Amino acid sequence: MADFLNEDFLLSSKTAKDLFHSHAKNMPIFDYHCHLPPQEVAENKNFKNLTDIWLKGDHYKWRLMRAAGVDEKFITGGASDEEKFQAWARTVPKTIGNPIFPWTHLELKRYFGISGLTLSPQTADEIWKKANALLGRPDFTPRAIMEKFRVKLVCTTDDPADDLGWHKQVAADSSMKTKMLPAYRPDKAMAVDNAASYAAYLDTLGRAAGIEIKTYRDLIDALDKRHAYFHENGSRLTDHALLVPLAGFAPDSQLQAAFAKVRAGQDPGPEEADAIRTGVLLEIARMNAKRGWTMQLHIAAMRDNNSRMFKSLGPNTGYDAIHDAPIAASLSKFFDCLEASRQLPRTVLYSLNENDNAALAALAGCFQDGSVPGKIQLGSAWWFNDQRDGMEAQIRTLANIGVLAYFVGMLTDSRSYMSYPRHEYFRRILCNVIGGWVEDGEAPGDMKLLGGMVEDICYNNAKNYFAMLTDN
Repeated sequence: MADFLNEDFLLSSKTAKDLFHSHAKNMPIFDYHCHLPPQEVAENKNFKNLTDIWLKGDHYKWRLMRAAGVDEKFITGGASDEEKFQAWARTVPKTIGNPIFPWTHLELKRYFGISGLTLSPQTADEIWKKANALLGRPDFTPRAIMEKFRVKLVCTTDDPADDLGWHKQVAADSSMKTKMLPAYRPDKAMAVDNAASYAAYLDTLGRAAGIEIKTYRDLIDALDKRHAYFHENGSRLTDHALLVPLAGFAPDSQLQAAFAKVRAGQDPGPEEADAIRTGVLLEIARMNAKRGWTMQLHIAAMRDNNSRMFKSLGPNTGYDAIHDAPIAASLSKFFDCLEASRQLPRTVLYSLNENDNAALAALAGCFQDGSVPGKIQLGSAWWFNDQRDGMEAQIRTLANIGVLAYFVGMLTDSRSYMSYPRHEYFRRILCNVIGGWVEDGEAPGDMKLLGGMVEDICYNNAKNYFAMLTDN
């Protein structure tokens, strides 16, 4: 029986252990997609306590607490931070089998040096006091944490109307060792279903772009101006949340008419809304191709399913689920429309539905053009899938259908500074899968070849593919 979270955790062969300890373990982190607030990085303040850094905003944990019968008061409600932590400590022993259990203890070990203790009601006070004592030190600020985990670059998620003021403040600070860049997330520019809320957003976007948005063409011009502004501030990525891929192609006259209807205050019909969304996404893809950016498509997240709790707490609070609609045909049409004019940018595809992996990997192969290794990527196992089974499935599918050696690797997709050990978790799983191939005689035991492949997937591929860093 192995010790819990020992140094060879998740590594079941000698080859896997050698790959992890000699090649993966000390590679830097290129965190190309996260939801960290740029203001927190700019202000670089210490966290108040363990709940502040660890539980606040973490809907992974919130979902488990609700499933364990914890009252909302101790999750997002008015309980004290210590009471919320105690509620989490009561929940953790019940989560064995969920990836949250090893993540929880890996985070306690890597951040606070707490090992040999599993979080429980019996150990909660000791862990609370020890962690809180450390959190007041200068090496536990947001920037110091990034430096500790060798995070070379972090990309946040930013609306096109954002002035990027916090990003500019960080960029001007020579003491900031991790590079922080914005990523352009125009979801609100595509949220046309409610004409009233959309009109308010268009006014905000128009002010940022210096354009009064009256027509569909005004909208595209405003988005392009903001895209150029983000480019000036180092951005090279767009990010898009799609329930299903878009393929509602319409001629310009119909787009103009549909947009005019919405701008006049009338909610669009389903086909009109889909046409506007498709048109906007196509134009942003063309902007990406023009400026050498990468497009990220996050597909199949069915959001805010509990309407009562959405009204109470808002989005991103733990009430999202996996969609199961077909995606391949629409995505193929969307890609082909861009490829026909040679305007398909580098693209990373993620689906929240693990069943989509093979379809996405196969479709990606149809649009590789030799210009960039792995131009169309099957992205890392995302959200509900960023656990052992999901990661292994993504790795094996990509290896079976594409070229694993050019995979751009893991990201945190997190609002928490406590998430960097997820890269370690992924790296251990990656090394274990490759090591298993060697042990089974499916791959040669060439550690120079395999070690280089692991190092590339852990860091080098992302650095080269996204082209946002000029140093090592």
